[in-house]
Formats: sequence, C-alpha cells, structure tokens
Amino acid sequence: MNKKLKTIVWIIVGIIVIGLIAYPKIRDYREKKENKTLIGIRQVAAVKVKVINPGLLREIIKSSGTIIPDEEVDLSFETAGKIAAIYFKEGSYVKKGELLAKLIDDDLLAQLDKLQIQEKLAKEKENRQKILLVKEAVSQESYDQVKSDLQGIESEIKLLRARIVKTQIHAPFDGKIGLRYVSEGAYVNSSTQIAKLVKNKPLKIDFSIPEKYSGLVQPGTNLSFKIEEIEAWYSAKVYAIEPKIDPKTRTIAVRALYENSKEELKAGRFVSIELVLREKADALNIPTEAIIPEMGGERVFIVKNGKAESVSIITGLRTVEEIEVTSGIQPGDSVIISGIMQLRHGMPVMAVKE
Repeated sequence: MNKKLKTIVWIIVGIIVIGLIAYPKIRDYREKKENKTLIGIRQVAAVKVKVINPGLLREIIKSSGTIIPDEEVDLSFETAGKIAAIYFKEGSYVKKGELLAKLIDDDLLAQLDKLQIQEKLAKEKENRQKILLVKEAVSQESYDQVKSDLQGIESEIKLLRARIVKTQIHAPFDGKIGLRYVSEGAYVNSSTQIAKLVKNKPLKIDFSIPEKYSGLVQPGTNLSFKIEEIEAWYSAKVYAIEPKIDPKTRTIAVRALYENSKEELKAGRFVSIELVLREKADALNIPTEAIIPEMGGERVFIVKNGKAESVSIITGLRTVEEIEVTSGIQPGDSVIISGIMQLRHGMPVMAVKE
C-alpha cells in the first residue's frame, strides 16, 4: 500500500470516528427542537370564533297541522221521497240559497192549493162577521169562532209550506259541489247523502302547540306553513284558540286562517308550520354550542389579546340554534364556538373565523 492510499484510509477512518462522536449530540439537539415546537403547538389552541354583532332573533315553534275547509257539509233531504230533479253539476260552484235538488211534492202542492182556497173563504167570512159584530148583529163568541177557524187554516198552510221546503235542498253557503251519489227518480231519506258541498276560500289550518306556549299565542299571531311537494311558504293568521288544554297530550288546539284567494291549495293536506312567538331586531346572538352551563349561571369564552377569557353571561330569547345574550359580552367580541371544553382561562389561542 503506497503512502497516498494510506492517507485516504486514515481520513475516512477519522471522519467515521468524528461522526460516531458527533451523532448523539446532533440527535439530542433535533429532539429538543422538535419537543419545543410540539410544546408551542400544544400551548396555542386553534379555535373557531364568531364575531358577535346585533341581529334579528326569532323564537319559533315548529309544528304540523292539517288544512280543513272553511265550511263543509254533506247534502241530504230532511224528509223521505223520490227525487224529482237535480239542478247542479258535479264539480260546479254554487251560490248560497241556490236550489240544488228537489223531491216529488205534487201531493203537498195539491194540499196547499186546497188550504189556500179555504183560507180565502175563511177570510171573507171573518170580514163579514167583523162588520156584523160592529152592528151587534152577531155575538162576540160567533166572531171569535170564525177568527179561530181562519187562524187554524193559516197555521196549516205554514206547516205545509215547511214540509214543502224540506223536499228541497238549497246551498247553505257559497262553495263547490263534489261528486253526486244519487240519480233522479231514486228514493231517498234523511240519511242518504246526495253530494258534498265544500268552501275552500278561505281555508282553515288546525294544529297544536305545547301548553307552555299557550300564553304567547293569541288571535292575530302570524305563522308560516309549507306543503311537502311545494317549495313556497304561505302565510296565515291565528284566529281561534281552544280554551282548554288537552290533558292527554298537554297541548292546546289552535286554528289559523289562510285566504286561499286563488284556491291553489286543497283541504285535507298535511302542512309543516312555523309560528313566530317573539322576535328582537337588535339581539346579540351566539350559537348554542358556545354556552357552558355552570352552577348559578352560564359562561362563554371570548378571545382577547390572543388568549381565551372566560366570561359570565345572562341570556334571553332562545332558539334551537341561537341564544340571545343580554349581559356579559359586547358587539364585536369574538366568541369561541369550538373546543371550549379543553380551554382554560388565559390559555393562548389561535382564532379562526367561522
């Protein structure tokens, strides 16, 4: 081995020896640096915050209900007989008082004609008796008997006319006739349904609310409702409230009115309802997940000077997602809404806006 090769070997050996000596120190240095970095990361918590500004807050009840007609009746005759004529068309609109159907009443009309003739004769006789009574040609008793006979005939005529009216069906209100269940010439009685008359303008909405809200809902309270297949929301107004709470469900029945001026909605539909109980235009709202309940009250964490600060608060209106804070925070404060259970007062945090 020549001198030059020996020199190279010794240099390599020297480098290896130096590396073996220096490696533990380099490793310890790197580990200390990494530990310091991890400690720094652990000490500064990354949290989501929300900057609080005044805004609208609504306390809303969500419920479900059913659309019912403003008026609805099963049409039937008050007496038995054969149908003489049906004057309506299925699915047509009718006006209040319009004649819809009629039974055969020839015998009643004949009796009415007979009584009207008797009434005419009785009136003439009563008039003559009255003149004779003035002249004292007849007794008061004779006149009273004639007058009583006339009144009896008049009463019979009223009764007969009432029976004739019962052979007719008149529309009790404006509305739309449904399907017809009988034909002309059919024999019917008071339990036979002829058709259904429905008034769909306006519509009523029946629903219930928990008893704890009974004092907050009054006639005139506005609500919104939605039908599953239709994206649009509709507005209605409460007009009647049941005076008694249902002891079985602990709810109170409420009824609202929807104008339905274009008759675009039909009765019988299921609806989802949102009822606004209270609202505040300039409320300081924070998400419900930011609240930490504690003995004697509630608190939140806000970010000040890069650190988490615990603040006691007083709350007001509540919804499912938001709570009004009436005291404890100010507009512009950054409220922490994530990782709050791991935070401590004065702990450094890195804020990330929601």
